[in-house]
Amino acid sequence: MKKLRKTIKWTVIIILVLIGGLVITVMARQDIKYEAPYPGITASTDSAIIARGKHLVYSSAHCIDCHSRQHSDSLISLGLEVPLSGGVVFELPVGKIYSKNITPDKTTGIGSYSDGEIARALRYGVHPNGTAVFDFMPFHNTSDEDLTAIISYLRAQKPVNNKVPGHELNAIGKAVNAFLIKPVGPTGEVPKSVVPDTTAVYGKYLALSVAECSGCHTKRNLAGEFIGEPFAGGNEIEGFITPNLTPDSSGKIFNWSKDMFIERFRMGKLIPKSPMPWNSFKRMTDDELTAIYHYLKTLKPVNTAEVKK
Repeated sequence: MKKLRKTIKWTVIIILVLIGGLVITVMARQDIKYEAPYPGITASTDSAIIARGKHLVYSSAHCIDCHSRQHSDSLISLGLEVPLSGGVVFELPVGKIYSKNITPDKTTGIGSYSDGEIARALRYGVHPNGTAVFDFMPFHNTSDEDLTAIISYLRAQKPVNNKVPGHELNAIGKAVNAFLIKPVGPTGEVPKSVVPDTTAVYGKYLALSVAECSGCHTKRNLAGEFIGEPFAGGNEIEGFITPNLTPDSSGKIFNWSKDMFIERFRMGKLIPKSPMPWNSFKRMTDDELTAIYHYLKTLKPVNTAEVKK
């Protein structure tokens, strides 16, 4: 019996030491610094470039959905700007994630960052302080031209002083941040520019590199890595399961015509708590929505009917 108690005692001690070591390691890895190149992006004061950036921010890039707590539709209908002052909280399995203030305020926003630092954060997932960005933004392969337009518009906004809280990670979130969160950069060569048209090629660019439809409609793990079939849905977001968008009979839009597809987007958000940024996407042009529709029709069909049962 004495031997058993001694064994249990040392087993408990060893377990506590291991747990303690793991906790220390996790905490020590919360602010790991990474290196990444600075893209040669310089903000412009050209009104046409700023207007292009505003269109992307308000529509396909849907920045206003995550970086503004204001009622965007009301402000836009009044001809007012939407303040991208951040503070939107996302309650996720890893904890509370707060969107950043991306107005050009020098103390609480991006006003003190260089164009290269902002571009590096968007393209390579590295903050100005060298830590990794949680991979929620889709701009790794956004063209130089469009990235320039977006940053030019961000620079042209009115600065808003709004100090946003830091992320509040739970134990799982801290472990994920310590071992799984790493910078995500572009895949392949980033285009200098992409000509807007109605082809599936442009639709692919919008769906993957600007609107990031795949980010919600392709299953991901806690670290944000893709683990499912492209556009087959299955992610649980705020109580909603993202639908299958592939051209399979089990897909959500299998029987939709191009006109039906566009008409649905024009309706905007119909379910109040839906995480889909309908009200931003409804501001895309008919040509942009047509291009995305054409691209979705080229995807590999994935049958998800069995999964739902």
